Amino acid sequence: MIKVRFLKMLKDGRKYVILAILWKWLGLVSHLLTVGAIAITISDIYNKELELYDLALYLVVAAVGVVGSAFFGKLHTDASFEASADVKSQMRKIIYEKLLKLGGAYRQKVSSAQITQMMGEGVEQLEVYFGKYIIQFAYSIIASITLFAILLFCNSRSAFSLLVCVPVFLIVLAVVMRLSGKKMENYLKVYYELGGSFLEKINGMTTLKIYEADETADQELASRADKFRDMALKNLSMQVKCTFILDIITYCCTAVSLVFLVQEFLNNKISIFAAVIFLFLSLEYFAPLRKLGEYFNIGMNGMKSADKIFEFLAIREPIQGKGELAKEPVRITFNNVSFAYDGKKVLENISMLIPSGGMVSIVGTSGAGKSTIAKILRKQNRAYSGSIKINGKELSSISEDALMQLVTTVGDSYIFPGTIKDNLLLGNPKADDKRLRNVLRLVNLWDELKDKGGLTFQLAEGGSNISGGQRQRLSFARALLKNASLYIFDEATSNIDVESEKIIMNLVEKLSREMGRTIILISHRLSNVVHSDKIFMLSNGVIAEEGTHQELMQINMEYANLFNRQKELERFAKGVE
Repeated sequence: MIKVRFLKMLKDGRKYVILAILWKWLGLVSHLLTVGAIAITISDIYNKELELYDLALYLVVAAVGVVGSAFFGKLHTDASFEASADVKSQMRKIIYEKLLKLGGAYRQKVSSAQITQMMGEGVEQLEVYFGKYIIQFAYSIIASITLFAILLFCNSRSAFSLLVCVPVFLIVLAVVMRLSGKKMENYLKVYYELGGSFLEKINGMTTLKIYEADETADQELASRADKFRDMALKNLSMQVKCTFILDIITYCCTAVSLVFLVQEFLNNKISIFAAVIFLFLSLEYFAPLRKLGEYFNIGMNGMKSADKIFEFLAIREPIQGKGELAKEPVRITFNNVSFAYDGKKVLENISMLIPSGGMVSIVGTSGAGKSTIAKILRKQNRAYSGSIKINGKELSSISEDALMQLVTTVGDSYIFPGTIKDNLLLGNPKADDKRLRNVLRLVNLWDELKDKGGLTFQLAEGGSNISGGQRQRLSFARALLKNASLYIFDEATSNIDVESEKIIMNLVEKLSREMGRTIILISHRLSNVVHSDKIFMLSNGVIAEEGTHQELMQINMEYANLFNRQKELERFAKGVE
């Protein structure tokens, strides 16, 4: 019923849970003062012993009890809120830190949709579980013991008749929770699938419209939503049945105890004072446990959400290197490097040298393994064999932070909602406005944006309110601000206009020739790589050819054939005979 591991993880939150339980128990004690004052008042009236002074005193005690209940109730609410807020911030921090440890390769282990749902709804479920269910669970036990001690003092026979029902109550609750455990697991599975499918359809909405597949996607989502609704209703039905069973136990046990109480009172074995207290408290004895039953669904959701998060936290982390790299020109050597996806070889015995300050291009047909090399260098793909050394240090021994300081990838870079300035400052937080404007001029973007607000121009999500070429040039400007030693251009000019492509390629060559940066250019368009110091032609995961553009054209093999075919297609597209 309680995830002990979960409690151990949240050290700060535990104190708020303890305080919430304490304040709630003190609220119960305050309520007992009120009940005691009412009981002694009724007793004195029954025995015709009530004096005006005593009545005033009893009213004061009752008032203190009422005020105390309200006061401690407020403290309990505040502590419960703090516990809930703490679990949200701490769990999201723990999940975020795990993502950082997994590094750029996290998508191989878990989907982005699952991470989004885990950070959102999953953590929200834990918030309620931690801030309500756990507090109520502990309070139910303490309150039952407190009330039993008082009822035992009033009349042992009637008190034990109530106590006998507590284990039955808890056993029924435990059995129902166990029976519904599998259903709840399936419920969360369907929920995550629905969320992932919805996110996928939203991201691909334009494509679905183009291919007139939006109606099919809508039907698929509707089917998943219906399945999720049915499972949610089944869980709700289980909760209602559980509450009904617990209510029957509560009322039956209370009725039995009251029968014993009446018998004891008629036989003069209990005073009117004790009888009144017993009457009030017997009606409230099961209230904490019944409240716990109402939180049954919360408890199950919370425990299953915790299980999902623990599964994520249990993902094996890649071995993190600790080596540092100096801020200097980068030289990279590949020696018999191989890599496979799910047992299928993508790269096989790749050996190549990327000299410092050089411009090296990696080309080949789709699926040849070009982008895999880029991912390996960014540590997104770690399970390679062979040796990769950067400035003499093995890639696996270099820390990810040190690597990211030296390497910048330009390609499918994300544009964040916010201003142009906000996006550029990601490259260099210390850059002033003058430098930001200069880098925009460098990529021929300033003249296009200055009349729209310049640096303060608000970008939509993904930069959807500017053209594809402008997005690529903005990404390039951001990369230039970082002033990295190694730039990897992974299809950086795909899907953009010819003018933007020329601007980017001219700047890429300047980075290498004039600024001494090491450049790795991955491109399907061979016209972009003709000025490279060296070109590696990949075919079926191996290096089929290597050399300069002129050398590869002279040997007239696969590279030359591909270059000529692309050139003919470009001439045909322009209408040139």
